[in-house]
Amino acid sequence: MTGGITIHAKGLTKRFGAFTAVNAIGLDVSAGEIFGFLGANGAGKTTAIKMFIGLLKPTEGEARVAGFDVYRQSEEVKKNIGYMGQRFSLYNDLSVMENIQFYGGMYGVPAAELKARTAALVDDLGLKDQLNTRLRSLPLGWKQKLAFSVAMIHEPKIIFLDEPTGGVDPVTRRQFWELIYAASAKGVTVFVTTHYMDEAEYCHRASIMVDGVMAACDTPAALKEQFKVKTMEEVFYQLARSAKRGD
Repeated sequence: MTGGITIHAKGLTKRFGAFTAVNAIGLDVSAGEIFGFLGANGAGKTTAIKMFIGLLKPTEGEARVAGFDVYRQSEEVKKNIGYMGQRFSLYNDLSVMENIQFYGGMYGVPAAELKARTAALVDDLGLKDQLNTRLRSLPLGWKQKLAFSVAMIHEPKIIFLDEPTGGVDPVTRRQFWELIYAASAKGVTVFVTTHYMDEAEYCHRASIMVDGVMAACDTPAALKEQFKVKTMEEVFYQLARSAKRGD
């Protein structure tokens, strides 16, 4: 971690009518930190992420992302972050190159810079021979790694990853985490949700959401010590068994 707060929240809340999806969460995430945002389905993780990336207005509380207020400066927030959802956000009917060019343009990367960044991306991923291949023909693991790299092509300060490793094999998951480590080493903040508790061990810090509330937040080692267990999976089960809502 390189220091400096890139994500700040205090009392951040989102209600839908009488239902409180996210209830007064607070956190500070540093530049270069890999922050795990954990919780069962229905715990409020995705709703919180949508507030951080400017897709949902909070009901109350405060939040700043990359130095910008999520209420008043949501467009500036979007320019300074990358996002990769569970479905990778790529277009199956476009080729590898077309996907890269499309997202580079969408993120406003100047043509000359995009050309250089594309060459570096293709070289890093070993995709030179697949540039004209339609995305639907690529294995899931390659789609996943390409989606991450495309989400980083405009060199954002923060990348939000919403369960990015769902449905892929353990070897590919490990390779994906190597991309995360590389981004973190460059000072990029990585905010990641996952339902694989072994991945929580890879994070600098992890929080666990239960029924819209942040029930715990600390380093994996400190959380295991606090709950007197050996794995993050056991920490999660101790907290999640009290949950009243789910899918």
